[in-house]
Amino acid sequence: MPRKAGLAIFVSAFVVGLSGALMPGPLLTLDITEAARQGFWAGPTLVLGHAVAELLAVALLVKGLGRFIRRWYVIGGIGVVGGGFLLWMGGAIFTTTWTSPLSGIGADLSPASPFWVLAGSGALVSVTNPYWLLWWATIGTGYVVMSLRQGIAGVGSFYAGHILSDLLWYSVVAFIIASGRNFLTDSVYQVVLLVCGVALVGLGAYFVFSGVRFLWRRKAVVAGESEEER
Repeated sequence: MPRKAGLAIFVSAFVVGLSGALMPGPLLTLDITEAARQGFWAGPTLVLGHAVAELLAVALLVKGLGRFIRRWYVIGGIGVVGGGFLLWMGGAIFTTTWTSPLSGIGADLSPASPFWVLAGSGALVSVTNPYWLLWWATIGTGYVVMSLRQGIAGVGSFYAGHILSDLLWYSVVAFIIASGRNFLTDSVYQVVLLVCGVALVGLGAYFVFSGVRFLWRRKAVVAGESEEER
């Protein structure tokens, strides 16, 4: 693979990946809460689980899964199921924000969760996020197809650039939260969590509504086509 082509894929994947990472979502919320509880390294650990999920997504797309996940009933199902998970997660934040002050969970920096639990959480919130699934079904699929023109090395350049953007952003957020424990008050922390909770509930409601509407309309179209064939 030409060096310039690999660098172009890497840089573009980094920029596009960073734009996606900057979007508020469940992984960012988890990054904030766990960095406050366990310190800076919670961020990179969450990204490790996220990276494993994304490596699996890339491998499946290389194997040809892209066509399947672009089918209308799969897209609609992703919206409904994933949106429901986001609603649950946002609701959980609302119910625990006022009972889990920063001073209480920030007094002890010893890890509250094993390494594998944190990494697994990073993977779980990724694969259940409709935005993440739809991104890979559309933009991600296009990038993998484009990168494959340069062979496996091209796909590797895409994956490396994409993951580096996630690692950079979530590590920066974790560092800010962890280093700010001495001056980040309970009120500020709770407001941050509530904003994240509102964002998750809003995204969840949007995805559930969009998924149901999409499935309903596509079902009507399919039924109409069947009638015409008769």
